[in-house]
Amino acid sequence: MSDNTSVASNTENSVMHSFISNVPVTPKEGQLIEGVVSAIGRARVYVDLPPFGTGLIFGREYMNARDVLRKVSVGDTIAAKVVTPENSDGYIELSLKEARQALIWADAEEAVKRGTVMSLEVKEANKGGLIIEWQGIQGFLPASQLSTDNYPRVSDGDKDKILNALNNLVGKHLSVVMITADQKEHKLIFSEKGLQEKEEKEEKVGKYEVGDVLTGEVTGAVDFGIFVKVEQGLEGLVHISELDWGLVEDTRSLYKVGDKVKVKVIEVKDDKISLSIKQLKENPWSEASRKYKKDQIVDAVVIKYNKYGALASIEEGVAGLVHVSEFENEVALKNALSLGGVYKFKISLFEPNEQRMTLSYKEANTEEKK
Repeated sequence: MSDNTSVASNTENSVMHSFISNVPVTPKEGQLIEGVVSAIGRARVYVDLPPFGTGLIFGREYMNARDVLRKVSVGDTIAAKVVTPENSDGYIELSLKEARQALIWADAEEAVKRGTVMSLEVKEANKGGLIIEWQGIQGFLPASQLSTDNYPRVSDGDKDKILNALNNLVGKHLSVVMITADQKEHKLIFSEKGLQEKEEKEEKVGKYEVGDVLTGEVTGAVDFGIFVKVEQGLEGLVHISELDWGLVEDTRSLYKVGDKVKVKVIEVKDDKISLSIKQLKENPWSEASRKYKKDQIVDAVVIKYNKYGALASIEEGVAGLVHVSEFENEVALKNALSLGGVYKFKISLFEPNEQRMTLSYKEANTEEKK
């Protein structure tokens, strides 16, 4: 094969690869997709869906969403769900009703996550609780999730009496939060009690201010910090970064459930309180700022490897990064700097106010050889 033939073949392959890679992927069944209404026919709506092609809402899907579609005009942007990626006529069949349902359930999941408070009307009552409606979907509020004021007080537990008490709430609006949203099971669960507990917690948290120093009890230790109870029914998180000025890798080795600790309030927000233990200790970087400076040669102990290199500590709580770029590769770094080993480094960056320091192994050892 001549060079010219080889070049032509490579060019063809490149063009073919470029063409294939630029062919739009067909949307999948069940995918939510957005497009612009391009035409409205008799019991059908066409939607422009670049770069995929044209979508079509017709037949049963048109009838299911006809009330909404009557208000749609050419040029409107609508969201729809793919029913058939490509029918025999080449159209992408769409469902507006299913898209609306998917969007509603996405909103429901967000409401659960955020603890959104909503005022909803009680539609019906049964012996287990109340039926309420949100965005056209029926949900359930179990009697056990009613607030103290609305909980049916029936001394003998008679189910008929409980139902009578619950029936008194039909037609009333209750302030509730959504605690479960399961689209597959088509299940919405609400709670009035959860809102009451949230308000009670907010009231407790409101008594504290940033800067308050408290004594609490450790109730749990997890990878990202410890939980400390500061009063009955109120816990705060001490994030791992707020436990100590030094490197903390295992919270459980420092604190056990039941330990009494002094903590400082560093954030008060809604019904949550954030705490710090290290801010009640002297900041070692303040002392370090008086003892060390940029370009100084220091002894430091290697305390940890990370994806950027190694951390080396010049004093308890004062560590800097030795970047892997000073070595051929990560293996070379670990061969040169073993964990627990003490080596000479040059301080190449020193910002104690920001608690940042970079150390150079190469520069320190090059200068020493001179």
